[in-house]
Amino acid sequence: MSPDGDRRRGTHCSGRRWDPSVRLAKVCLASPLCPSAVMTGVRHILDQKGHQICSVHPADTVYDAIKMMADKNVGALVVLDGSKMAGIVTERDYARNVFLKGRASPQTLVSEIMQRNVVCVEPNKSIEECMAIMSAKRMRHLPVINDDELLGIVSIGDLVKSIISDREFVIEQLEHYIRGAKT
Repeated sequence: MSPDGDRRRGTHCSGRRWDPSVRLAKVCLASPLCPSAVMTGVRHILDQKGHQICSVHPADTVYDAIKMMADKNVGALVVLDGSKMAGIVTERDYARNVFLKGRASPQTLVSEIMQRNVVCVEPNKSIEECMAIMSAKRMRHLPVINDDELLGIVSIGDLVKSIISDREFVIEQLEHYIRGAKT
């Protein structure tokens, strides 16, 4: 059985050939080629970037929402009605439902263009699971909730940055291991 649990001899999770006699093959799952090499979770991303949540009210104008997105340098805002999440509004919503339809931002309410059925994740979700959700649902932002409490929001950019960081760490560890094995 290969190190990733695949019963086909001679391959591992990246699809490349491996030599079972090579000692490093035992660290296949720590390879930057393996998608499950480092399983960083959403909680870790929020701890790194912060739990700040930019939000608007459903009765706010789209102009105010777009201005806040520009001021805060974000691509989405959570729509809160009191303390309850009512939806999410994104730059894409603005482009498709206001700009392309010739509507006026100062006269259009957030409630008219926001997404109401918001896909959320819990903080224990892995980056890979979030990427799969975002790809399947064609979305770029995922609110993170725990016990009905909004903890933050992660973007596709946050996930990509985390994956790159994880892969760089694994590469650094493998290089250290190889240098140490040579001495």
